[in-house]
Amino acid sequence: MVRLVRESFAVVEPQADHVAEAFYATLFSIAPEIRELFPLNMQVQRTRFLRALVHIVQMIDRPEELGPFLRQLGRDHRKFGVVSRHYEPLGMALLSAIKKFAGGAWTVEVEHAWAEAYTIVARAMLDAAAADEGPAWWTATLVGHERRARDLAVVRLQPDHPVPYLPGQYLSVEVPQRPRLWRYLSPATLPRPDGLLEFHVRAVQAGWVSRAVVAEAQPGDVWRIGPAMGRLRVDRNAGRDVVMVAGGTGLAPMRAIVEDLAQWGDNPRVHLFFGGRVRADLYDLSHLYNLAGSNPWLTVVPVVESDADAATMQQGTLADVVTRYGAWADRDILVSGSPAMIRSTVSRMLVAGTPLDRITYDPFTLD
Repeated sequence: MVRLVRESFAVVEPQADHVAEAFYATLFSIAPEIRELFPLNMQVQRTRFLRALVHIVQMIDRPEELGPFLRQLGRDHRKFGVVSRHYEPLGMALLSAIKKFAGGAWTVEVEHAWAEAYTIVARAMLDAAAADEGPAWWTATLVGHERRARDLAVVRLQPDHPVPYLPGQYLSVEVPQRPRLWRYLSPATLPRPDGLLEFHVRAVQAGWVSRAVVAEAQPGDVWRIGPAMGRLRVDRNAGRDVVMVAGGTGLAPMRAIVEDLAQWGDNPRVHLFFGGRVRADLYDLSHLYNLAGSNPWLTVVPVVESDADAATMQQGTLADVVTRYGAWADRDILVSGSPAMIRSTVSRMLVAGTPLDRITYDPFTLD
């Protein structure tokens, strides 16, 4: 099954965008009531679907990693209103889209393999959704909006009830300016007794939600917050030191983890590389320096790609600078940032000799 799924997916992957379009067109045709669960603009949704599909195909023979991802996905889909009766048309649409672009690679055996794979995926998601006794989402009121730069804001929200998450995880959010356009944001602080959430949001060019949050959000707005996801964490008992690589607002989950570690007296050594294009992108550097000043196990390394006014900082991309120090083969590596930054950093580290099983990153972009 694994071989047939991967071989046939390799045929259709070069046409992945068309596969996603065909999937949703077929889905909305055979189950029109599902259309209202999705936003009017489907571009980001198609991208997210493809990212999840690729991740599942990559992990299909690694159940110890795929299982937790699917369970999180199943719990998370409750916030969209997805219920058990929707999974059959979802599977029909997926197989139809793959078949359409697989051409001669689509055989009866391949069809059975994809059906078996989808059954495994759907069952894991359904079981997780049914077992989750928590709410599908929480409501939270925006109580603070601090503009750190033209394209960056720090926002703080007070949920009606504390949202459970672990430092390093991310949450899906829906803002009133962009209904049904859920986006992922990572809390930048460890969970607080009062439940207050802090997010760091940079407006990106194609980011409908991020631009709305930075430019239009205001105190009193009511957001919806979905369940926590993600696997970035530091195991204090593993006996290994840690390297954190954070690009831009990818700093948020690393900051939460560091603040959590700061509660303990005995920690692994942590090298935190914080990078941006220019010095102004390192928007939270002073806070990191304060943390390092009171926690000798933490070393902060600021990185800029090109800035004459930042001569005392490391120059180059994060991938350049991190691998300049070596392979870090004996460390646990956490990477967070844009998809392009994660791809380049992980690729360069693998070439430098970093073991793949030492590197952790989440498959979704945070915006």
